[in-house]
Amino acid sequence: MAETKRFVVIGLGSFGTALATRLHENDCRVTGLDLRRDRVEELKDRLHEAVIGDATDRDTLQQLGLRDAHAVFISLGEDITHSLLAALHCKELGARRVIVKGVTEEHGKILKHLGVERVVFPEIEVARELADRMTWPNVLDFIPIDPDYSIAEIAVPDSLSGLALKDTNLRQRYNVWVLAVKDALAGKLEVFPGGDFRLREDQLLLVVGKQVDLNRLGELR
Repeated sequence: MAETKRFVVIGLGSFGTALATRLHENDCRVTGLDLRRDRVEELKDRLHEAVIGDATDRDTLQQLGLRDAHAVFISLGEDITHSLLAALHCKELGARRVIVKGVTEEHGKILKHLGVERVVFPEIEVARELADRMTWPNVLDFIPIDPDYSIAEIAVPDSLSGLALKDTNLRQRYNVWVLAVKDALAGKLEVFPGGDFRLREDQLLLVVGKQVDLNRLGELR
């Protein structure tokens, strides 16, 4: 039987509440912490544990069992000082992974120096994703795997439909690698398709490459 993952969410504003709720829906054990009683009361029946407390108080955080959590998420609104202090305490108390909602670029840099694994900027990330989807409608999804490279799911453009994969010259023209081709209707996945594999307009390409090259591929019609 798979181990139930446990997470701690510190700060139950809009972002923290959405995150904690989704983790709960994914059958994870979630402990939530917030200073406001109304936020905790709203979530107490949905979470494994909902605690009223100060995120900057080391003793309060120590009671949350941070060492046993798969990850600790910190989302304390626009208060940079509280966010930094909470992150520092979590690291010192042995949290394995600390992920923080960032406020500014400078805030993110300081968090990285504290040893935070990841800093997220939800508004910026959603805005960029929306802009990319509007600019390159063939690109259905991006998964960044490092600062330069991403995996993208791209609908087969009309100009490639009917061609064998070897005749598309995607690697030479766009410097991308095709990892798989998915039949969008049947859901069948062809992993590492050969050069003779023929593309159709109802298929999706799963490709890896630099973001700039994926963007160029996404412009194909």
